[in-house]
Amino acid sequence: PTEEPCTKSAVIQLAFPISAWINNVAMMLLSIAGNCFAYSPRLRLLDVFLPENLVKNFKGPKLGIPGLREKLGVPTRPLSLHIIKPKMGMTPQQTADQVYQTALGGVDCAKDDEMTSDTYNNKFHERLPRVMEKVHKAKDKTGKEVVYFVSITDECSRILDRAHRAVELGANGLLVCYSAGLSALRMIADDPEINVPILWHPSHMIAAQPRIAWPVFAKLARLCGADLMLTPTMWSSIPMVSLEEALRTAQVKQAPLYHIKPIWPMPCAGVYPGLAEVIINEYGPDICIPAGGGMLGHPDGYTAGAQAWQQAIAAVMSDIPLPDAARKPENAALRRALEHWGYMTRPKTPWLRVAPKFHPKPMKFE
Repeated sequence: PTEEPCTKSAVIQLAFPISAWINNVAMMLLSIAGNCFAYSPRLRLLDVFLPENLVKNFKGPKLGIPGLREKLGVPTRPLSLHIIKPKMGMTPQQTADQVYQTALGGVDCAKDDEMTSDTYNNKFHERLPRVMEKVHKAKDKTGKEVVYFVSITDECSRILDRAHRAVELGANGLLVCYSAGLSALRMIADDPEINVPILWHPSHMIAAQPRIAWPVFAKLARLCGADLMLTPTMWSSIPMVSLEEALRTAQVKQAPLYHIKPIWPMPCAGVYPGLAEVIINEYGPDICIPAGGGMLGHPDGYTAGAQAWQQAIAAVMSDIPLPDAARKPENAALRRALEHWGYMTRPKTPWLRVAPKFHPKPMKFE
């Protein structure tokens, strides 16, 4: 309880008998996040503890961090991911061409925008084969695997069929949004015929964030089979949660959880290569960094945008300050990125987003 005389506040812990929902995630949610919220507008669910005799009924992710590292042949460093925006009017071929250019630049993964499954001019079954054709073409040139997370979010009666169809068409990754439900995620992840990583997109969860802390969602998504999940970060353009909650979210994705594999945090939202030092040093190397405008907006194009991220990641992993790395002739893409977006060391003030004097500034190189 708080010691503030004018405030009634406390952190409380409740216990529930699990026999009623030991293998039923939908009923679990009703218990831990149900009618209790009707009784106080200030109530917030901070965490959930899952005992072993409950967790043993869940399989969790098929790949997680170790499986995706093996699939991509990337043993230690962070991954980079290209966020596609096909909802902006792009055709399947334009989408594929964009992925091809970032693949040539060394990107590790690409994902559909979460708002896209099917649009009037870009159906998933037309987009997927074209993108995978370009992914294979790029691999012939670079020797590097790229995972494309195709969006399959749909009604519960259709989403499993859509997942099977995607795998039949050659998908090597699936994207599912929270709005489809944790049970849908679990159904797909548990299916023995679906052996590709699943990226869990939490945009629909943002509405609940004032009442349910992000680590709760992260723990349940991991339990139900997500291999990767977007993660808030204080240093993005949308700092939705506190620094402590953001880091705790990443921690619960990777901390030991019986037999459940650790999964990839994805610190995201308006990030650019000049943030690589801050993000990697804070979250560690077992992260996947997604970039949309912070890759595609590179002044020298999509391929250079992907190169800039790979160069930034390599510099951080070698403990070389980004400005020093950017001065090397082979890192021209990184240099141009720092000139365009700027460079930020970890702020020593909580006023980063409030005071313009603390905002990162574009750099100039001789």
